[in-house]
Amino acid sequence: MAGLGSTAWDITAAGDSPLNFPLWGAMGNAAMIGLGLALAQPKRRVLVLTGDGEMLMGLGSLATIGVQRPRNLSVVVIDNERYGETGMQATHTAAGADLAKVAQACGFKIVRQVRNASQLQALRAAIHRPSGPLFAQVKVVAEKIPLVLPPRDGGLLKSRFRKALLGEQADLD
Repeated sequence: MAGLGSTAWDITAAGDSPLNFPLWGAMGNAAMIGLGLALAQPKRRVLVLTGDGEMLMGLGSLATIGVQRPRNLSVVVIDNERYGETGMQATHTAAGADLAKVAQACGFKIVRQVRNASQLQALRAAIHRPSGPLFAQVKVVAEKIPLVLPPRDGGLLKSRFRKALLGEQADLD
């Protein structure tokens, strides 16, 4: 699952898949949708990939996830300290707001802040272990990169995601 903006473009550039669910126009909701999916599908690993701007708009979701404590949920925030969708204005993380400390205070079991590429392999391994909830703030350079846009048809995205997730059961509901 990917939040609004560059994380949706990133998962598409990495290889569009029916199990990817990019959220068009749902700013601030990626973590909560991921929580709902993690609770509904406790045997599946759920990864929410979102940006710092979106996470700042949905800070309350961190408290809710911390209280629910789904072991199968990982929330990874790609933090470029900018609102990329609206002109690269600085977010509060550029002024020192620490999302990892917020997640820790909200009760996330595993919290990481990644500042260099050498830490990514350990993060990847942690995401694949069912011992969450996990929160990671991955600091990246703010730069414009070529966009690879996911499909914009919300109905198509929902249907293909349901079918990939539920198989034939998706048609019965």
